[in-house]
Amino acid sequence: MARKVRDSNLETRTARSKLKRQHKPYFRLIEPGLHLGYRKLASGPGTWIARRYEGDGKYSVKNLTTGDGALAIADDYSESDGVGVLSFGQAQELVKAIKRPQAEGAGSLTVKRAVEVYLEANEADGRDIVDARCRAVAHIYPTLGSNQCEDLTTEQIRKWHRALAKSPPRARTKPGDVQRYRKFNGDDPEAMRRRQATANRVLTVLKAALNKAFNDGKVASDAAWRKVKRFKGVDGARLHYLTVVQAKRLITACESDFRLLVQAALQTGGRYGQLAQLVVSDFNPDVGTLRMRTRKGDGTEKVYHATLTDEGVLFFKQVCAGRTGSELIFRNQGRLQRALEHKRQQMRAEGKATVADRGDWRESEQLRPMSEACERAKIAPPIGFHGLRHTWASHAVMNGVPLLVVAKNLGHSDTRMVEKHYGHLAPSFVVDAIRKGAPRFGFEPEKRVIALAP
Repeated sequence: MARKVRDSNLETRTARSKLKRQHKPYFRLIEPGLHLGYRKLASGPGTWIARRYEGDGKYSVKNLTTGDGALAIADDYSESDGVGVLSFGQAQELVKAIKRPQAEGAGSLTVKRAVEVYLEANEADGRDIVDARCRAVAHIYPTLGSNQCEDLTTEQIRKWHRALAKSPPRARTKPGDVQRYRKFNGDDPEAMRRRQATANRVLTVLKAALNKAFNDGKVASDAAWRKVKRFKGVDGARLHYLTVVQAKRLITACESDFRLLVQAALQTGGRYGQLAQLVVSDFNPDVGTLRMRTRKGDGTEKVYHATLTDEGVLFFKQVCAGRTGSELIFRNQGRLQRALEHKRQQMRAEGKATVADRGDWRESEQLRPMSEACERAKIAPPIGFHGLRHTWASHAVMNGVPLLVVAKNLGHSDTRMVEKHYGHLAPSFVVDAIRKGAPRFGFEPEKRVIALAP
């Protein structure tokens, strides 16, 4: 039996008798987009009303009626019979049974089309949809894509979500080849956490798309996916940052053009995408700042200026020396040379002039050189490029830089994210008090044990 909504003002005739008479009904939310209303009349029993959200800020309002079209009244004076005289609970059941008027094409919307409409809307708002589209193509379309949104069930979505968490992670595969997968140990808690976190991110895309379809009036109810819950406590990975010694080893282990990108990340805490789009004019050597760009949640671009250390200023002066303001600061020279040679050969074969390639670092091109550098530098567990941002922030906080200053230099509008990830590293009254006053028990390390450098 479906759970009934409680409302102390509407669920009993005694409570309704105390309400003031008014033209506007008293509404109670029954489920997202659906309200049950009670209109108290000047005389006689009140009536029940259904109000449903149809999308685009519009609502449909309808009186509850019996099978022969007569108004269904509340059990204010007579005992409810479930037909013409309804209690608050019976009115809820009737209001849920009323089908949403279907717009043209409603009822035939597939999951794939719903996701595509959602992605197109986000792209039109200026948001980056590359990651969401990849997740949809890889994990949503093959299993759920052909299903009608109206026919989805909670158990079906929940089963798909759980199966996704148990599946091995996909490996990079050439177009046209059979999809390859990386090794996956389901008994490893950390490996399982990562897979569940991935499943949560894919579920977020699916639910967002289905919610849009529901709010646009293309689906009658959102109950099927609203009841599917995310895996709890799996989205926060353990913070991993490099020591200064490890960072120096990593820099040395990088190939020349990638080394500059790694050094820039360690000097600024910038993300890979931010650093890849930097041009020479973004660096201001007079005040020692770097103009950085990031995209906010609403799709708009935010510009902030990261302050550099003296070492950082010297690094960027050297990298930018003798170059024009519109040039990219960092270029993937290896890929550039390969791409240019391939393009030249293609152009010559077609009898066309060659075209220029900026040599910019593109999406995911940092993955392989970062992995290879970690292996050469003997950094275990290996760290991703984003871990360089964590490294900058962690050492800044441990060296006493205020959290607000760290947040501003990373491009955050407040300190919430910095406090969440790095607050435990900051010097504090609690840490000082514990180290000063907590009991000691005479422990002395064995002289035979020698600590090895990380």
